[in-house]
Amino acid sequence: MSFFRKKLGRVGERAAARHLKSNGYRILARNFACPVGELDLVCYHDGAIVFVEVKTRQHDAETDPEENITRAKRRKLELTARAWLASHREPDCAYRFDAVSVIVPTNGSPHVRHIVDAFEPLR
Repeated sequence: MSFFRKKLGRVGERAAARHLKSNGYRILARNFACPVGELDLVCYHDGAIVFVEVKTRQHDAETDPEENITRAKRRKLELTARAWLASHREPDCAYRFDAVSVIVPTNGSPHVRHIVDAFEPLR
């Protein structure tokens, strides 16, 4: 991954975390990684663990960032979320998957769109 894409991703994740915190979410983990995959943000909100996939693009992107959460990516997120739950001894708690789309313009503040319960686990 190029330096620019990594930097853009970090900008998006910071913007997403700020947005979530301002809406009452508590950040539990950032960039949780295990052999199965990585979770951008793990939060707690309204009695549930929320696994958040952050997708960031420049202002001139042709597609919405969350359109890149493919079936394969969803499966990987689900397996990684289960690993997080097991490692934190919370296998039976309520959880969901949210997506945060961040568009970063050349000038100005990032535009953040939060999609609650963006997708169901594939099982």
